[in-house]
Amino acid sequence: MPPISESEGQSSPPTVIVVHPKERRSKCSVEPLRPRDDFLFYTFPDPVTHPLDGYVRLGLGGEVLTAADADRGLFILDGTWKLAARMEPTFADIPIRTLPPVQTAYPRVSKVFDDPTGGLATVEAVYAALRIMGRNVDGVLDDYHWKNEFLELNDW
Repeated sequence: MPPISESEGQSSPPTVIVVHPKERRSKCSVEPLRPRDDFLFYTFPDPVTHPLDGYVRLGLGGEVLTAADADRGLFILDGTWKLAARMEPTFADIPIRTLPPVQTAYPRVSKVFDDPTGGLATVEAVYAALRIMGRNVDGVLDDYHWKNEFLELNDW
């Protein structure tokens, strides 16, 4: 899939990421994105003060995310699959979009909980979604340890 970039002068809504408080910031793959103006971070269950009209929530079981969603805002729940599932009811009114098949480079091994097939590190999911939506992905993976493997696995 060739890289896609935003049209000159066109601004997109910021990506909103709600992080579960039990998510370890030192291990959080999207933590390096906090200083960026195009990302807003909130800690669950604190209220999200940014208006979410026109946003789609990345998750499982929704319509596939496509370039037709380019004008929408992107909403992400960040935590383990189990923690993210606990946050979902709070944001049930935000339409869900699912990523098309994307290969993860993140080496995960859980003895407690099975990750869904196709589960990605949060930063991988953010990168893939932004790319599909035609957003600027410059720097999104810069601090991701498995950046090169992820890009190679997905021919990006």
